[in-house]
Amino acid sequence: MLKDFTTALRPAIVLTLLFAVLLGLAYPAALTGIGQLVAPAAANGSLIRDAKGNAIGSALIGQSFASDRYFHGRPSAAGKGYDATASSGSNLGPASQALTDRVKGDLATAKASAPGNVVPADLVTASASGLDPDISPEAALFQVVRVASARGIEPARLRKLVEDNTAWPLLGFIGERRVNVLALNLALDRMTVRP
Repeated sequence: MLKDFTTALRPAIVLTLLFAVLLGLAYPAALTGIGQLVAPAAANGSLIRDAKGNAIGSALIGQSFASDRYFHGRPSAAGKGYDATASSGSNLGPASQALTDRVKGDLATAKASAPGNVVPADLVTASASGLDPDISPEAALFQVVRVASARGIEPARLRKLVEDNTAWPLLGFIGERRVNVLALNLALDRMTVRP
């Protein structure tokens, strides 16, 4: 019986080590290499860089903009807000008082910035990941008056900027129209910089 056990143990150990090397090292290394060859920008996080080459954000991960001079993204439930190490939704259900209080507070703040306008849902609801970098064009247009007032810009110029930064669905029907908040705010800064 002991001989049968040792005879069966050797192939089990060899196969475990083989598959650990194959699936734990070789396969991930091959996919990383292919990613670097085929789509290096995406494989490295879709980083957005400033004029000096410093990474200032990612096109794939939202970040917090609190100033009235900038467009704001969706609320984040990730960690303490846009924490990429704690990506997740809040898991608060519709009967949760904490969720109700947060949404009511966000709704009151949004309504105060544009009285009489309907607040788009994505300005008061967090995404599933808590890191969504995009908002709807309607949510961006809702903020035009606030940003225009804070920057002293004509609202029509900002509406055009939102339109220019609106991405359309893939192939015209996969997904929804969206505006990347970081890209929009960078375009806003470029537009308002004095030469």
